[in-house]
Amino acid sequence: MIQKYVYGNPIETDAVVTPLPATDGVPSYGNISTEKGFQFCFTMHTDDIVYGLGEANRGINKRGFLYVSNCTDAPNHTEDKQSLYGAHNFLIVSGSQRSFGLFIDYPAILTFDIGYTRSDTLTISCQDADLNLYVIDGTDAYDITRQFRHIIGRSYIPPRFAFGFGQSRWGYEKPEDFRKVVSEHRKTHVPLDMVYMDIDYMDGYKDFTVNTEAFPDFKGFVDEMKEDHIHLVPIIDAGVKIEEGYDAYEEGLAGDYFCKKEDGSNFEAAVWPGLTHFPDVLNPAARAWFGQKYDSLLSQGIDAFWNDMNEPAIFYTPEGMAEKQKITKEVLSGDSKYPPMAIFYLMSGNDISSDYARMYHKIDGKLVCHNKVHNLFGYNMTRAASEAFAKLVPDRRILLFSRSSYIGMHRYGGIWTGDNKSWWSHILLCLKMLPGLNMCGFLYVGCDLGGFGENTTRDLLLRFLALGVFTPLMRNHSATRTREQEFYQFEDPQDFAAVIGVRYRLLPYLYSEYMKAALGDDLYFKPLAFTYPDDAVARQIEDQLMLGNEIMIAPVYTQNAAGRPVYLPEEMIFVKFLADGTILQEKWEKGWHFAEVALNEVPLFIRKDHKIPVVDVAEYVDDIDMTTLQYIGYTDADYELYTDDGITPIAKKRMCLGTI
Repeated sequence: MIQKYVYGNPIETDAVVTPLPATDGVPSYGNISTEKGFQFCFTMHTDDIVYGLGEANRGINKRGFLYVSNCTDAPNHTEDKQSLYGAHNFLIVSGSQRSFGLFIDYPAILTFDIGYTRSDTLTISCQDADLNLYVIDGTDAYDITRQFRHIIGRSYIPPRFAFGFGQSRWGYEKPEDFRKVVSEHRKTHVPLDMVYMDIDYMDGYKDFTVNTEAFPDFKGFVDEMKEDHIHLVPIIDAGVKIEEGYDAYEEGLAGDYFCKKEDGSNFEAAVWPGLTHFPDVLNPAARAWFGQKYDSLLSQGIDAFWNDMNEPAIFYTPEGMAEKQKITKEVLSGDSKYPPMAIFYLMSGNDISSDYARMYHKIDGKLVCHNKVHNLFGYNMTRAASEAFAKLVPDRRILLFSRSSYIGMHRYGGIWTGDNKSWWSHILLCLKMLPGLNMCGFLYVGCDLGGFGENTTRDLLLRFLALGVFTPLMRNHSATRTREQEFYQFEDPQDFAAVIGVRYRLLPYLYSEYMKAALGDDLYFKPLAFTYPDDAVARQIEDQLMLGNEIMIAPVYTQNAAGRPVYLPEEMIFVKFLADGTILQEKWEKGWHFAEVALNEVPLFIRKDHKIPVVDVAEYVDDIDMTTLQYIGYTDADYELYTDDGITPIAKKRMCLGTI
């Protein structure tokens, strides 16, 4: 059962698509105060587990920390980070005494104190008491999640090629860079479907442009890549450069499509191209215009995009720089009112909240400060593209994912978890975020395998890739001026072929389970407790996940480890894909085991009385030979295999399942 409580005058986010009447009275759980903004307080039981919050730091169980829902460009994802790139305000309190879910539909900064200030107290608070609160009762956490997934609408469904492997690096500048990637993959038979184009493909970092000196015939280059079964995936940033003669800038001015300052003039901020305006994607007219701009690349054969810098990221504003200059002059003159430590903090970074306070949107004809709707920007930028694709290419699925997001954006695209690091801890962080993201509707998810920042190592990359075998978005991505981390930069490329090849062997199963989850408002990744709610040990496991209904994954995430301990909540078959292409299967009893896993191997576990399909290795998704399909696991089991053409948009009535 879901009850909706309305406080004040909420801003419409379109996160929930199922109409629900407002409920009178107060929720059955917690105490609510609206004297100073909004505050929800609830006393947790000792055994309560708190699930959710999507893209958030720390564990699957969110107890014991302070989380701030505030889409933030903060690449150093250390344990103390309270905000990451997404704002996903859904959580579940699950315990032996009761279980309930909360969705706080509020687009500004929202704080979740989950046993941080006081270990037994959950406190949710925000500055304004203008929000919709959804309270969900259910039999258990899984049931509550399914109810929530239903009211927020169907998850985004990408084209089938998007489940292949993608290679990316900030620093690919010219056709030869991309050709080298493809050539190395093809000659060594390491599967590849996508190569990503970071900001260097653009003309001066301007959206919807191509550097014609590097790419004099861009459409021809796109066609060349497609002949080799490669999809190019260009990046699109949020800012539109202020430059006379630049069509996006001129059109945005003419249509009055840019975000404003309080006085009605266009807001300015610097990002990669220099000073830019931001499209006011919360304005339907501006959103439609910005979405149509993607056609400049669609018309040249591009069928995949990734949106970036859409928190929106800001390097500085002219007003912010002027304030710093003023402070600098005061300090140098000896007339500063600030103590030395305050000066250090003032000068060491820009005050993004002050910059956002200068930015305004037109909503229902009124100017609204960006700080009140901050978490909706990335969501609506991606929505702009998706809505345009539905008009421009109605018979084709387009790959689309984003960095910044809010619940609701899951209907329009996927996400990657942003600028992680080449740290072993970030394999585990990615793993722990996956079920929470699924709970919030985001199924097409993944991280930068190998780590985006810092310098990776061969063993770290291989272990990252072994996790990426299972994530719908599988991309190796790294930053400029870091160690190059394409597989051919390391010795023994056959090890990379073995690991990435497993992705293609499992793709019929992975795609099938993804589609079942998307079309059935279900989860692709689940905590073990969702499948085994009565198993006290399973409730505590955070480094193993259920994938679909048939398998459990347990990646290795520590350096120099020959394997890892694994807990089986029931009898399972231990499966290991070996480097020589053979598949090891061993039946293991319920309980604790140690799984030996070499760097060039990929493990998984098949549940009792289940089986999964596998095929032979292919070099790209369209090369998969379904005539090689076989089943591993329990031979007497049944499996429903989803199939479709992987291209055309999906309607529920067109779902194709076969029981084998």
